[in-house]
Amino acid sequence: MGIKRVAVSGYQEMSDRAALLVIQRIKEKPDLVLGLATGSTPLGLYERLVESYQQGETDFSQVATFNLDEYCGLSKNHPQSYQYFMDKHLFSLVNIDCRQVHFPQENDGLDKYEQKIKDTGGVDVQILGIGRNGHIGFNEPGSAFTSRTRVVDLTDVTIKDNARFFARPEEVPRRAVTMGLATIMDAKEILLLASGASKASVVERLMTEKQSVDVPASILWGHPKIMLIVDKEADGN
Repeated sequence: MGIKRVAVSGYQEMSDRAALLVIQRIKEKPDLVLGLATGSTPLGLYERLVESYQQGETDFSQVATFNLDEYCGLSKNHPQSYQYFMDKHLFSLVNIDCRQVHFPQENDGLDKYEQKIKDTGGVDVQILGIGRNGHIGFNEPGSAFTSRTRVVDLTDVTIKDNARFFARPEEVPRRAVTMGLATIMDAKEILLLASGASKASVVERLMTEKQSVDVPASILWGHPKIMLIVDKEADGN
């Protein structure tokens, strides 16, 4: 067990390396189950997956996806909802079956989400970013390592980080639904991406400190197959 760290020159190389891994896994298993993250970090990865599909290299017709999280209180058509984000940047641009796309919903029975994942055979490759406070998904510091899919209150740090996407600070949701840390750890393989100087401090903590609920991502040290792709700025070198 342990995190395999791969240092790259910049965001583009990080996105390229991540896309190559995902594309290879789809070729190996056409009905791959992908766990997906949103935000600026995986955006380059999704762009390269779209390019691969458009070039006839990758077929998404049998792929199933489960997103890590979703805001509470936003409709799926809201420009800042994660469903809108994924449709805009990936789903509407490839040949994925919309019936195979899944998001956690506050009012849809969170146990059902866990069961849906199990019914597909489990997540094969889980894509993750990492927050400045060490969160993965919306598992904020203090989240139990045994946590499953649930509704959470967002910290001030996360709300502040997300405020740039909204017209006014008061529009930023204060709650979200997220896969739990134990749910994430059930994935067969995990791909963690970190980019930019703002992530350097948390990457250093992840790589040097012991496992602790103070840094939720530190649970990943217990996973049997995890790769961290980190660019030069986030690597602090």
